[in-house]
Amino acid sequence: MDAILEFVFRRIIRRGHIEVETASGRRFAIGDGAGDPVRIKFATEAAQWRLLRDPELAFGELYMEGLATIENGDIRDVLLICADNLKGQDDSFWVKPARFLRALVRRLTQLNTPGRAARNVQHHYDIDPRLYDLFLDSDRQYSCAYYERPDATLEEAQLAKKRHIAAKLMVEPGQRVLDIGCGWGGLALYLASHAGASVTGVTLSREQLAIARDRARDAGLADRIDFQFQDYRDTPETYDRVVSVGMFEHVGVGFYETYFRKVARALTNDGVALIHTIGKVGPPVVTNPWITKYIFPGGYTPSMSEVLPAIERAGLIVADIEILRLHYAETLKAWRERFMARRAEAVAIHDERFARMWEFYLAGCEAAFRVGDLAIFQFQLCKSVDAVPVTRDYIADNERRLRASDSGAPGLRLAGE
Repeated sequence: MDAILEFVFRRIIRRGHIEVETASGRRFAIGDGAGDPVRIKFATEAAQWRLLRDPELAFGELYMEGLATIENGDIRDVLLICADNLKGQDDSFWVKPARFLRALVRRLTQLNTPGRAARNVQHHYDIDPRLYDLFLDSDRQYSCAYYERPDATLEEAQLAKKRHIAAKLMVEPGQRVLDIGCGWGGLALYLASHAGASVTGVTLSREQLAIARDRARDAGLADRIDFQFQDYRDTPETYDRVVSVGMFEHVGVGFYETYFRKVARALTNDGVALIHTIGKVGPPVVTNPWITKYIFPGGYTPSMSEVLPAIERAGLIVADIEILRLHYAETLKAWRERFMARRAEAVAIHDERFARMWEFYLAGCEAAFRVGDLAIFQFQLCKSVDAVPVTRDYIADNERRLRASDSGAPGLRLAGE
């Protein structure tokens, strides 16, 4: 058993320095010895067999269950080494059989009908809201921040993200904006208070909806912001602007054309849309099974080649595409550091297994963005060729104007804070 485990590890890990201690007590080192060593210890032989049968699912489960522990370094160190070594190994013998089987049922696992989409959202977002207070910024922005400076704080980078999106949308006072997947309402509050918009936000999370409505009321913006419990497919009206941040990952590959046709129908003829989503900078593959099972059921990070055809078939014009590289890695690093500083509170809210699951989730996602193949795509879409200026100077101009408004204002806080 130990010999098989060592053989597989040596085939996969060529760079870095990992020491493995098996359940029998045998130790071996893998990698090229570069960097500080990290040590993985397996508690049982059964755990080792689980890892060999389905590594992409089992490693996270074993960590959650305490059957794979990190004796030197931490789980982030291990996952960064693994992600670096797995680059270009999509067809590795270690994962190929399981990936092939999952690819066969990919569309079924992403069959995000309205009812199923609601259940998927509630699985992740309708948990104890105190968890998100542990690691998000004060505005509860749960998507990639925009680091204008390397030394920016999380709060500064999340404010910059909202400013950057508003600048691309070119929102003017009095315009009507649809926010698909509005979360806890932070972007809608920003667009209403700093750009003068009238915003409709839709979500399938009842926890987020309640907090967003409280925030709009407390900010005195209830007459300009309407948060609704509604599927994106059911929005009947047209808007000057459509924005969606961190929601497209939940649409499902079989519904891309449905989604973009809805965006097209929701836009006025001179309207502008901004879709901000996680994307894969490479060919399509199946979603990591551990993420699907425990974190985002029904979720999927698309390749560019999967998104653009659906946009074209919907009759939309791609006015601009921006790829944000490493911004999400820095965001996740900040989230994980905040979470680890208050980890004991997470254990008190849930339990040790949940805290280990969340730690693995944040560390694994950071590794995927830092050394893997994930980035952020921002698609700016329109229906008319003259809806957006022909040069990009307007983005910086709008950011300067918005910065003058938002930088001196008190931070947007959660209701009750």
